[in-house]
Formats: sequence, structure tokens, C-alpha cells
Amino acid sequence: MNKPYLLGIDIGTSACKIAVFYRDGRVAAQASGDYPVYYPKEGWAEQNPDEWWSAVCGAIRKALKEGEILPEEIAGVGIDGQSWSAIAIDRDGNVLTNTPIWMDTRAQSICDRLNEEIGSHEIFQIAGNSLQPSYTTAKILWYKENKPEIYEKIDKILQSNSFIAYKLTGAITQDVSQGYGLHCFDMRKGAWDKEMCRKLGIPMDFLPDIVSSDTVVGTVTEKAARECGLSAGTPVVAGGLDAACGTLGAGVIHPGETQEQGGQAGGMSICMDTYKADPRLILGFHVVPGQWLLQGGTTGGGGVMRWFEKEFADYERASQEKTGKSSLVQLNELAEPIVPGCDGVIFLPYMAGERSPIWNADAKGVFYGLDFSKTKGHMVRACMEGVALSLRHNLEAAEEAGAKAEVLRAMGGSANSLLWTQIKSDITGKPIVVPSSDTATTLGAAILAGVGVGFYKDYEEAAALTVKITRSHTPNPDNRKIYDGVYDTYIRLYQSLTPLMKRQNY
Repeated sequence: MNKPYLLGIDIGTSACKIAVFYRDGRVAAQASGDYPVYYPKEGWAEQNPDEWWSAVCGAIRKALKEGEILPEEIAGVGIDGQSWSAIAIDRDGNVLTNTPIWMDTRAQSICDRLNEEIGSHEIFQIAGNSLQPSYTTAKILWYKENKPEIYEKIDKILQSNSFIAYKLTGAITQDVSQGYGLHCFDMRKGAWDKEMCRKLGIPMDFLPDIVSSDTVVGTVTEKAARECGLSAGTPVVAGGLDAACGTLGAGVIHPGETQEQGGQAGGMSICMDTYKADPRLILGFHVVPGQWLLQGGTTGGGGVMRWFEKEFADYERASQEKTGKSSLVQLNELAEPIVPGCDGVIFLPYMAGERSPIWNADAKGVFYGLDFSKTKGHMVRACMEGVALSLRHNLEAAEEAGAKAEVLRAMGGSANSLLWTQIKSDITGKPIVVPSSDTATTLGAAILAGVGVGFYKDYEEAAALTVKITRSHTPNPDNRKIYDGVYDTYIRLYQSLTPLMKRQNY
């Protein structure tokens, strides 16, 4: 084959990841590029899309160089990205302002007003999702009410992957899997709803045409080729939501199969071939045609451990050279001897408010049960257990909605921890299998490119060739009994503390 590789681009929350794949899913080369999240005010979380592009360009060049891969050997490029961006560009394609990201809850009052004026039920009937400040919808209207000088210059609103596709090809698109960010998107039809656009006050001119995730939207331009190091003329597909691409990369392509998310955010995605919506959860189209994903999306996933390591692991970082172990591995070892249930320490992982199933922008992270006998190991394990408890909360809501998960396919950085994965299995009562967790998301993006350019004949062939199970976990029934009690306390803790979590200015 003259062009033996596919390239996947992942626009994550803390960094972009680039991976070049052989046809069988093996990684030929990979690299990453960091960029910051800005927190200018409480409840705000935003990023600069131009910094994404700079990081992507640097990481592509690094991956190609270190892998000794020629740009012309890339058969196609796929892009996935974080959800619910609101990237405002003008007619010349210039980014007008930083985009609020999925953790941003500044537009709560706008949601409250629209749910009252239009009716939350009417919005849900079209969108299949409740109107919450994390979504793209209210962010657009926040621009209108708070940045009119920006709003009047908007030509289009893009999502994270469509912005990178635009930078690569000059094509302005909206893939179907990211449509769920806007409540004027008809979740049954996969199309914009003109009447709901009018009611919400979102101009249809802002919204790009919707395409399937494996559609070739264009080819790398000469300008983009000079900036990122790819070959001009390389096909680029629309790509999709990071969770949906990770779901594909984990081998979830049939109804009932389920991905467990272990990246910055936590949660799960259950594949369905029928429409099933629940206001506690998140419904979107899969990147695989003809399928939906019923999702649980939480703010407390692998990012909880990233935060804990940054704030409390100075000793472990200083010990890395002596021990030959990363700080995260050392934290994992501190947590391992702690008994299930952490001797009563429970962590509520609501580190940026919380999304499903509680949808509370004011929710706060909480450690409960500390005393002088507790150690850093207790706190680390409580973080792991808290994230797993939030996963169980979402899975139970999904089951009540008629979508039951049988086996979870884990992906993301936290799936590298055998301890954390076993804790999730014990708490949820679900068997967990682990494909190549670090590359599932970029692999999913690359598979979209492969199907789009004919590298694979269909998704069945792509999954069979590329997805390899590396290990499996089964729930420990004795631990599950302990965790049933912990889960009850976890739920009651949140319910008891909810009135105190309301934002206050001291």
C-alpha cells in the first residue's frame, strides 16, 4: 500500500494528542501538545482555539519526525474533540474570543430563563437533552447578552474538531455527533430545527451544514501543510465528539455495547439503535451511522487524579528519579493497601460543578470522613472510589431509561491503573475489559478517516482489525457488598449538602 498510515487528532481538555496508525491499529508514532485552561471567574472555564491549532501543528511535526514517517504516506486524517465548544469565527475565519468549554457554567441564568419562557419539556422533546449551561446553546446567547461587539461579528459557530478541520482544509462543517451541543438540533432527525432556532434566538446562519463523521470534508491546503507538516491534498474527514470516537476506538459499534470514559472527564456511552432520551443523561449520535449514544458525562474523571497529583504529590514527583516510578504510579501504590470503602472516607468528585445525572453547576468536591488516622493513601483511594461512584450513578440512571450496560470497555488514562479499573468494576458490579486505553480516542478518529477514504470497507472490518483487548476485570462480590453501603452514603451526602453548595459571595 503506497499510503499505509492513518492519522488521528484528539483535541482534549489539557492537551492534544496525535497518533499515526498502521492499518491493524498498531501505533506507528504519537506525540502531544499542551495548552492551558483559563479560569477568569468562578464557574468560567475557557480555552483559546488558536492555541489548539499551534499545539496540533507542533505535535504532528514531532510525531512524523520521531516515527520517520513521510507526510505523503498518510492516507487520511480524522479529528475528534471535546464537547460543547462555541468557537465564534468571523467571515475571514478569525477566532473572535476564547471559547467556553464543557466545564463552563457561566450561562446558568440564561438556561433558567429559556427553560421557563420556552418550556423545558418542549426543548427536551426536540433536543433529547435538557438545557444546561455546559452545552453550546447558552454560550452563544451569553455572547449576545455579554459580548455584543463579538456577537455582531460572528459568521459561524464551530465545535473543536470542526475548527481543526477548518484550519486544515478551509471547509466549515458540523458533524452529526457534535450536534447534541445545540438544542435546536433535532435528535431524532439529525438536522437543525428552524422553529427551535427561532425560539432560542440562535440565527441559523451561525450553524454549519451537518455531515456524517466519516465524510471527507476537504483536503489539507498548501497553507496548512506549511504550518503542520502534512502533505497538501491529504483527505480530512469531519470527525466527531471525543467520547464518541473513543467509543468507536474501544470497539463499541453494536447496540448494548458500552464504553467507560477514563479521560479528563468521566462517564460512559451506551450504544443504541433506537431513540431513548432521559433528562438526567446526555443523548447524542454515535460517529457510527444509524446509532445513538446515551451518555453519562461527569466533571470528575481522570482529571481528579491530575488535580490531586498537581496539588499534593510534591514528594512523589521529587522521588521519581530515585524510585524510577512516576508520581501517579506512586500514588496508586499508596492507595492499594487501603481497604475498600477507605475506612469511611468518601469523596464527591464535583470539581467543576457536575453534569449528569444531577446537573448542578453549584456542586462542590467534598472529602468526608477525615480524621487523624487517615493518610494520603486514603485520600487517593477515595478519589478513585468517588469517580467510580459517579459512574454507578449514571449507569443506574441509564438502566432506568431502558439502556442497560452489560460489559464496560474502559478507555483513557485512568484505565492504565489496574487498581482504579478494579474499583470501578466492584462499585458498578460490571465486568470491564480494557482495549488499548491510551489510544482509543485517536484510533476512533483515525478509523473514521479510514472508512471515509476506503482504507476499511466498513466499521465491522475496522474494529475487527484494530481493537485488541489487553486485560479484563470482574467484580468482587465481597467488595460489592461494602460498596453498596458506601454508595448509599455517597448519595445521601450529596442530597444533604446540596443546599450548602449554592454559590455565595463572602
